[in-house]
Amino acid sequence: MLSIGGLRKTSRARLSKVLRQARGGISPADASRALNVKQTEAARLLSQWSSRGWLTRVRRGLYVPVPLESATADLPLEDAWAVAERLFSPCYIGGWSAAAHWGLTEQLFRSTLVVTTRRPRARRVEARGTVFVLRTVGQAAMFGLKPIWRGKVRVNVSDPTRTVLDLLDTPALGGGIRTVLDILKSYLGSEYRDPKLLVRYADQLGNRAVFKRLGFLAATFAPNEKELITECRKRLSAGNAALDPKLPADRLATAWRLWIPAGFAACAKQ
Repeated sequence: MLSIGGLRKTSRARLSKVLRQARGGISPADASRALNVKQTEAARLLSQWSSRGWLTRVRRGLYVPVPLESATADLPLEDAWAVAERLFSPCYIGGWSAAAHWGLTEQLFRSTLVVTTRRPRARRVEARGTVFVLRTVGQAAMFGLKPIWRGKVRVNVSDPTRTVLDLLDTPALGGGIRTVLDILKSYLGSEYRDPKLLVRYADQLGNRAVFKRLGFLAATFAPNEKELITECRKRLSAGNAALDPKLPADRLATAWRLWIPAGFAACAKQ
């Protein structure tokens, strides 16, 4: 356990100046600008403050402050979303993390889902006990986002409709198709419900398998969504897709050109 040590008056003043300008994390470049010193000197100071427990290192070259009331620097990240913005920008918080943010699911997920235009070497990154699960998309897919503020940090999160679209595009982003179905039901029964926007977003994304999944789920579990079902039928493409590519399927829903996982309908109705 790393205990927090004392600082001299001058060092404390310099640290305070850096912290006042911190936005989701502190890099040597940030400290260099704040203190008007060279980056090598800034890096040395950050390392020194980290060794004394006033900062905690997230990864090489990025630190976050330790809360004043803490007796130790061995802490999980205070705000994973703000740190994600620093680590993976351009990015947005999506999938299960966004669904929970909008109240579309009550499930608790231990990791944070981040959609980024970067191509990191690892798809699962751990920082100070926080796990980030990463998905890479092209710049054209960066739409349907809402900016929110986490302290001083502006973070993008997929809006409710884009969140549902992402889950239909890649069910694994919601923890699998059964959870995606629950989130879709919540969305259609919520204040966020906007079938026309959902179809427009899906057109913009360009994955026709989305219409097969959405049409099948709506026709099976929300048959009153007649206009939505009709719009999906208009957009069916040739070939068969999987309702959930991660699950083995044993039945073809020919009307939707969709392979259905074994026992899906019975489990989904429970």
